[in-house]
Amino acid sequence: MGRQAPLMVEDSSIQGLKVVTLPVHRDDRGWFKENWQREKMVAAGLPDFRPVQNNVSFNARQGTTRGLHAEPWDKYISVLSGTIFGAWVDLRPGQGFGKLFTAEVGVGQAVFVPRGVANAFQTLAANTVYSYLVTEHWTESARLKYSYVNLADPQLQIPWPISLDEAIISQADKEHPLLAQAKPVQPKKILVLGGNGQLGRAFAQLGQVDKRIILHTRAQSDLQSPDFAESLDLSNCSHVVNAAAMTAVDRAETPSGCTEAWQVNAVAVRALARRCAELEVSLVHVSTDYVFDGVQSEVDEQHPISPLGIYGQSKAAGEQAVLAHANNYVVRTSWVIGQGVNFVSTMCQLVEQGIAPRVVDDQVGRLTFASELARGIMHLIDTGSAPGIYHLQGGGAPASWYQIACEVFALRGYDPNAVQPVSTREYALGQPQLAPRPANSTLDTTKLLATGFVPKPFFDSLDQYLSQVRVP
Repeated sequence: MGRQAPLMVEDSSIQGLKVVTLPVHRDDRGWFKENWQREKMVAAGLPDFRPVQNNVSFNARQGTTRGLHAEPWDKYISVLSGTIFGAWVDLRPGQGFGKLFTAEVGVGQAVFVPRGVANAFQTLAANTVYSYLVTEHWTESARLKYSYVNLADPQLQIPWPISLDEAIISQADKEHPLLAQAKPVQPKKILVLGGNGQLGRAFAQLGQVDKRIILHTRAQSDLQSPDFAESLDLSNCSHVVNAAAMTAVDRAETPSGCTEAWQVNAVAVRALARRCAELEVSLVHVSTDYVFDGVQSEVDEQHPISPLGIYGQSKAAGEQAVLAHANNYVVRTSWVIGQGVNFVSTMCQLVEQGIAPRVVDDQVGRLTFASELARGIMHLIDTGSAPGIYHLQGGGAPASWYQIACEVFALRGYDPNAVQPVSTREYALGQPQLAPRPANSTLDTTKLLATGFVPKPFFDSLDQYLSQVRVP
């Protein structure tokens, strides 16, 4: 018995298409192989592929040729008997469109074919058995989402071992369009909840270029509705970004606000996480610095949560519900500034009204501009960064709310000395429903930086924001 090849996963010339070498155990009785073994193969470099259907094609004659078909799901192909010549063509929009990869596949190989890559094979032996696992159940309506390419396309010049004139091909496969007329397979959608919020509006800006992004406002997906998660159509989504939340920190301390905070930030999030897990859709959940007590000057993702108020407690519960499922992300942020009512817009209104505001000088953190937050989330998605918790804030040295208010006054051409510094204790006098705030809201972003995303310094972003965005 000869030495068997080790399990190995190798990249091909088509992005995401991977060739797998399978160990085959042989003796005088025949052979045995682990055709699909999720734990070992993911560790070797395959995506965390979770098939729901296994199809087998028996091909009685040598030269049987099928394809090229691009279905709207991932596929893992292997040979159970015989040998094939496989051909794959990238039909996803972009620079890789039309790229060809070919390989001979026997019982000791398998190929992972990502969604949007057309697949074809030609049998090199009689009685060839071809198997493929897929990530979605086949339905008649799914056929409408297929894309096709002609096996004899002159632009591709696929080097079929057996001439197509002599091959066995169905009439339907002979009539597939040429590459120039092939329909590109569009990527799955990224659904953003909370479309009317500051982060949602930033995603709307990105969506003008990135057509994967679709938005739901509260009118379309209301987290206060008991069945909102079940009503979501996620059939063509790769990710859901939950940018919706009850963020009225002070109102959360009231009886009605407390109920709303727990429903939106915890109960609904648990239902959403469960729904996404059932459909194998990744959930990106936006959380907050309020899950910490603010005692430490800077905290990383491993720091124990210890929320001070109801808002922070409800968000912490939502985090745990999200993290209970694999492939999900929690992105903690703070002091978000975008289109809408926020601290900066409020300061601008006061300065133009000639009002000298009292601003706390003992709460320290960093502004996070919604555009940067959206950009960072898309970076995590597009780079395939490992699921888990990430801290995402604007870059630069931390500052107090008072320092930021002074900077807003200065950038708007007013005297920053008009801003009056006060302590949190002084500011809270006479306001019985004022929620507790963390004194330190500085988040350690080392883990995010390691993925290649570098947030812009928030004071630079503030300058740009005030110069380009009309603030009332």
